[in-house]
Parts: sequence; C-alpha cells; structure tokens
Amino acid sequence: MTGKIVKDKKEWRQLLSDEAYYVCREKGTEPAFSGKYLDHHQEGVFHCVCCGNKLFDSGDKFDSGTGWPSFTKPYSPNNVSESPDHQRGMIRTEILCARCDSHLGHVFNDGPKPGGLRYCLNSLSLIFEEKKPEN
Repeated sequence: MTGKIVKDKKEWRQLLSDEAYYVCREKGTEPAFSGKYLDHHQEGVFHCVCCGNKLFDSGDKFDSGTGWPSFTKPYSPNNVSESPDHQRGMIRTEILCARCDSHLGHVFNDGPKPGGLRYCLNSLSLIFEEKKPEN
C-alpha cells in the first residue's frame, strides 16, 4: 500500500457507478446474493474499486452462506482498517480500505478456524485481478 488517497465527493462520483458510490462512499450494502463475486472462484487478488489497493487473496475466500463474498483474512493487515459501527441497532466492526477509506463491509467472529474471522464484503467495493500463469 502506498500513501493515502483523498478525493472530494464530485471526484468519487465521476470515478464510480451510482451503486458503487453508495456502497463505498456512503457505507451502503448491496443486497444479499446479488454481488458478482459471491460465486467467483478464479485465482487472483481482489482490489479496492476506488484506489486499486490489494485487499483479499482468492485463496482466503470461502462460502459463508451469508450472501456476500467472505474471506478469512486480508491480503495484508496494513491494507485494511477497522472502525466501530453502531448503525442499524447493531454493534459491528466496519472494514475500510486503509488507503482511501472506502467502505468494504464488516468483519465478524464467526469464521472458520484457525482464525475464526469472516470478512464479509460487498462485491461493489472490489475489482478482481486474475492470477497470471507462471511460465
């Protein structure tokens, strides 16, 4: 990850679709079972749709049955940040891109062992880079 990226609302709106802006910049949530990466099984890396920061490796993705892409850990702990989220009458931990503060989703303590974490993401907050074949 490189330095912080800061843009105003107008710049983000020009960069993102209306749906991605709602999720990433207004802390929205895409409907369950609607995201393009829910049943995505290619090898590669998921990046932040806003800034390209590497966020999650496909090898850490698992089927949580929740309706959103889920991962056991971030690509690097330095590439995501966490923030308390008390909206909608729940106590949750929001996860953000550490580079541009894009809302990604939430992390929960009900993931598979050994780590026990489930990083639950919005597909709209991600772009995917397929692993290149080794020569």
